[in-house]
Amino acid sequence: MENSDYLGKEKVGKLLLRFAVPCILSLVISCLYNIVDQIFVGNSKAGYLGNAATGVVFPITVIGWGLSLFFGDGAAAWLSVSLGKGERENIHRGVGNAMLASFLSGCAVILVAYLWGDGLLMLLGGTEANLGLAHDYGIIIYAMMPLALVQNCLAAIIRADGAPGYAMIAMIVGAVLNIIGDPVAIYTLDLGIQGAAYATILGQFVSFILCAAYLFRSKTFKIRLGSFIPDFKVLPKIMALGMSSFLTQLCIVATTIINNLLFVHYGTESRFGADIPLAAFVVIMKLFQIVLNIAIGIAAGAQPIIGYNYGAKQYGRVRKLLQLILLWTAGICLFFTVLFEAIPRTFIAMFGAGGSSQKLDSGLYMEFAVPCLRIYLMFIAFTCLQKVSAIFMQSIGYAKIAAPLSFLRDILLIVCAFLVPLGLGLMGVAWAAPIADAVAIVGTAPVMVWIWKKLKKLEITT
Repeated sequence: MENSDYLGKEKVGKLLLRFAVPCILSLVISCLYNIVDQIFVGNSKAGYLGNAATGVVFPITVIGWGLSLFFGDGAAAWLSVSLGKGERENIHRGVGNAMLASFLSGCAVILVAYLWGDGLLMLLGGTEANLGLAHDYGIIIYAMMPLALVQNCLAAIIRADGAPGYAMIAMIVGAVLNIIGDPVAIYTLDLGIQGAAYATILGQFVSFILCAAYLFRSKTFKIRLGSFIPDFKVLPKIMALGMSSFLTQLCIVATTIINNLLFVHYGTESRFGADIPLAAFVVIMKLFQIVLNIAIGIAAGAQPIIGYNYGAKQYGRVRKLLQLILLWTAGICLFFTVLFEAIPRTFIAMFGAGGSSQKLDSGLYMEFAVPCLRIYLMFIAFTCLQKVSAIFMQSIGYAKIAAPLSFLRDILLIVCAFLVPLGLGLMGVAWAAPIADAVAIVGTAPVMVWIWKKLKKLEITT
């Protein structure tokens, strides 16, 4: 097994670059599965109704993603802290249990989605116009859930095992297959939105095979059949460490569903109708997801380094990592904020404005989507700084603090989404986001100041 002492010796900036870049790419590439589907579907005959349909299915896929991070990020954090403490003997049990729990969670998602059927899609924002497309897309996407969840879980573990490049390559291969498969299936084979779903699950399956193959070459643990026997001493520890990631994803689901329903409700009362606001919001959420995943990639990439050094009581290095994470996140998010505010039409147009049957609506679609994007993503830097702060707390084992931090912004967003439109109408749903972002960062800042001082005190006394 490979020695992991380098995590406590190499320059933290160099280590962060080495771990964060592959993690960022892996997470952004994961986003591309749904985003690429939307781009090709939005520019096909389905038009913005196709985008609305993929957006209706999106919360279900995020629930699956959240469950995989629940166990995957938890196992990764536990692995890193265990290495820092020199406790290696039970790492393989944590990995096996996380994989098993992810697989069973995927099976549960399939069971609920298939049994509930179109009723679930209506609950998530489906309308008479997009329900058929959402059904055709979702029925295929659900089938890959168990293996897709195991693959996501393994990607986090592989990064924590010191092979972020391998996790990145596994994701890239699957994404490339999806990108190639989308136009072939949608246009050449004329499978429409179902073709997008087939291309997605093909990419996910190949990524799963590559991640599973890594288990035969892992650096700090050796997987065996006994690793998959449920261990109710190890699994709760993993779940506690992964709770912040899980709650983050659940909050994304909750805010997405509520926003879907509110945009449909207030849209119906406006000249834009129900489907234009819903389709525009789906596109905005994909842009939001890309930037958020870059920020999360920085923090998650740092997780093995933070966990190791915290376990090894090298608190000065932990403080330096916190400083770098926040600076990198702020710089990248401000760059994207400038782009979103300056050229929103360019981003909206990437996803198509109308299919062959909706060209008369494309002008109205742009009229709503452009200001909505500018408003909703105005303070995305605050969102990302708040989320990476929660991940940092998770990385050093402060699960009880990380959990409420992870959903603070989203709880505020839900409250604002109900209240602000009462005065501002349809566009008030969009204004809820920057208001929630501003309040959340004000609530998070004192916590991070406290942990900074605590780490400094530990550094002096150790």
